[in-house]
Amino acid sequence: TYGVVSKENGQPSAAIMLKQRPGSNAKDVINNIKTRMAEIKASSFPPGMDYTISYDVSEFLDASIHEVIKTLLEAFVLVALVVFIFLQDVRSTVIPILAVPVSLIGTFFFMQLMGFSLNLITLFALVLAIGIVVDNAIVVIEAVHAKMEHSNMSARQATEQAMKEISGAIIAITLVMSAVFVPVAFMEGPTGIFYRQFSLTMAISIVLSGVTALTLTPALCAIFLKNTHQSSGKQPSRIGGFFQKVFQKFFYGFNMWYGSLSDRYKRLLNLIANRRIVTFGILLFFSMSAGIIGSVVPSGFIPQEDQGAIYANITTPSGATLERTEKVVDEVQRIASLLGAVNSVSSLAGYSLLSEGTGSIYGMNLISLKNWDKRKESDKELMNVLEEKTKHIKDADIEFFTPPPVPGYGNSSGFELRLLDKTGSGDLNQLQKAATNFVEALNKRPEINNAFTTFNANFPQLLLHIDGDKAAQKGITADNAMSTLQTLIGSEYATNFIRFGQLYKVMVQALPEYRAAPDDLMKLTIKNDAGEMVPFSSFLRIEKVYGPEQITRYNMYTSAMLNGQSAKGYSSGQTIQAIKEVAAETLPKGFGYDWAGSSRDQAQSGNQAIYIFIICLVFVYLLLAAQYESFLLPMPIILSLPIGIFGALFFLFILGLENNIYAQIAMIMLIGILGKNAILIIEFATLKHQQGMTAFEAAVEAASDRLRPILMTSFAFIAGLIPLMLASGAGEIGNKTIGAAAAGGMIFGTVFGVIVIPGLYVVFATIAENLNRRGKQEEVAFTETL
Repeated sequence: TYGVVSKENGQPSAAIMLKQRPGSNAKDVINNIKTRMAEIKASSFPPGMDYTISYDVSEFLDASIHEVIKTLLEAFVLVALVVFIFLQDVRSTVIPILAVPVSLIGTFFFMQLMGFSLNLITLFALVLAIGIVVDNAIVVIEAVHAKMEHSNMSARQATEQAMKEISGAIIAITLVMSAVFVPVAFMEGPTGIFYRQFSLTMAISIVLSGVTALTLTPALCAIFLKNTHQSSGKQPSRIGGFFQKVFQKFFYGFNMWYGSLSDRYKRLLNLIANRRIVTFGILLFFSMSAGIIGSVVPSGFIPQEDQGAIYANITTPSGATLERTEKVVDEVQRIASLLGAVNSVSSLAGYSLLSEGTGSIYGMNLISLKNWDKRKESDKELMNVLEEKTKHIKDADIEFFTPPPVPGYGNSSGFELRLLDKTGSGDLNQLQKAATNFVEALNKRPEINNAFTTFNANFPQLLLHIDGDKAAQKGITADNAMSTLQTLIGSEYATNFIRFGQLYKVMVQALPEYRAAPDDLMKLTIKNDAGEMVPFSSFLRIEKVYGPEQITRYNMYTSAMLNGQSAKGYSSGQTIQAIKEVAAETLPKGFGYDWAGSSRDQAQSGNQAIYIFIICLVFVYLLLAAQYESFLLPMPIILSLPIGIFGALFFLFILGLENNIYAQIAMIMLIGILGKNAILIIEFATLKHQQGMTAFEAAVEAASDRLRPILMTSFAFIAGLIPLMLASGAGEIGNKTIGAAAAGGMIFGTVFGVIVIPGLYVVFATIAENLNRRGKQEEVAFTETL
């Protein structure tokens, strides 16, 4: 269209925008486009013509997936290292590590059945699953080693005895850890898509790890393991020579440290496990602290990642020509091209990306950045540089922003909303005034940076007044007058003709000199019903007015679109809250607003994450109650979870991250992982209690016996999160958020959980015992009958 001027790096171009259809695979779509363009160039392009791909969503996806796959491999190595340090035997290390590929390959199979793609969400789930799927195998191997050490059995006998004791615990752990994700899978809307793919991927990998721990792992233990405990405890594998001595020395020091830690831990439990004030005091402290820090940590929805592109939205004064807008667009292109981090710049004069409308005053630049590893600056830093370097351009309003966090989820990053005129008056000037005042009020808030509206009701326009009586007297209808003007001024397609083997269109239009100025309209003539030429000036007059170039409606209301960014140091959640407060204070009666893009889902989700968390807790509690056939035994497991939530929020706070959808996914996952630690203690405590120990003695004995597998599985999981916490480049914020929340929750939940859980068991086991004396059902760990 001649109404839009397109350039690529300053060269004339034809801009083509392609949008993916819902349900299609972005990677496949983009690959097909690239293949097709290469074919077209080879077969149809004339000499001297080329094409470029200015913005490619798959580049960010590929780079992000590459980072996550690298993280996946690093996590695998770190988990193997932690397992080796604790087990101190190559044979023992190989067995749980084998559980990882078995579980992941099985997960891929079920992902294929459910139609999941290998995307950022499912890859995050697989990274976290690496640290989790080894848990059950570690519990089995540690129990076998304990039997060989204390009972001097062969590997086969130790495996048989250990599996009789821990099969119930493994089933309980697997059910709890996978059951956490079941309620989440039924969520609706865009948020549900995030949760569903993550939760089902995690649940499948955990169930498969449980099946592996009950089948493959015991078989490998019986075949591969050897009893090396008859002499002086665990020995390192025979690596030989110098390295053997180094490992022996390291393992000796580690075993001494762990032995000392275990003794101190047992003494601590003997002091506090039967003191209810201490136990519930710690729980109350962490619960209150979680509430306080939860109100301080900024909230968000989907993190704004560096996607390797920056948009510039340009608006010149009302009535400006396309040539005037083109000059501004070209100047922004020139400035951006001088930056070393910029790869290419596409320019469009006459088109607005935000409103997706055309007009002579609109323009945009799509600034494509170099790959993440080839530049030092982030997209936000480059936006600040561009804002500084374009300050001298006074002939237009220029706003820089980044693409939306999810392609197609709105037109820009930041917030997006519509101001709605519900008065029914149809007065566009009233809507303009309300929008302008609203934007001014928003920009005064510290949470908001550069709020603006694309609505403009002040375009110079010409209003044509037809005197119907005079036109009728001269034998002319209004319809005929308007269609003739359309032909003379705007052109009209008449017919086709063929010449030299080519088809040509015939367009009818007045010559340029007869339509150069508004007054030229009055000199034009029209044929009446008698075949006479009548001047338009005899029945037409022109009035100069102001009005909007385009009117948009939202849910049937006349609307004005507003956009903006969160100020530095503020989250999208704080920004949305600020907008709600400003709207309540400043919007006149009869005006409302509605959210658009990703802001809509964030604003409407409200406290959805809290409800999901509560549902998951209830689901896990009912599952454990059914398994133990007791409403009291699951309580120590459930009550120990606030400590982990505090840890997750604390790590988000100290690292300056948001409590967004990734953090919430991590916290839901913590219910299952921390529940595993509690189950290990509770299962063995109930077993020892059943054998005649008091609740206090059983709790202390079980906690000290199970400390090693708890620490081993927890440290293995935390080790798998370290690469996520140290991530950089594409997808950095999402990686750090999910890694920090999970690691913080795991560290605090493990360190303080092993102190609190025995005390909680003593409290609830004592209550159960008192009920038993009154004829209630006996407290038995029914899973052990397996």
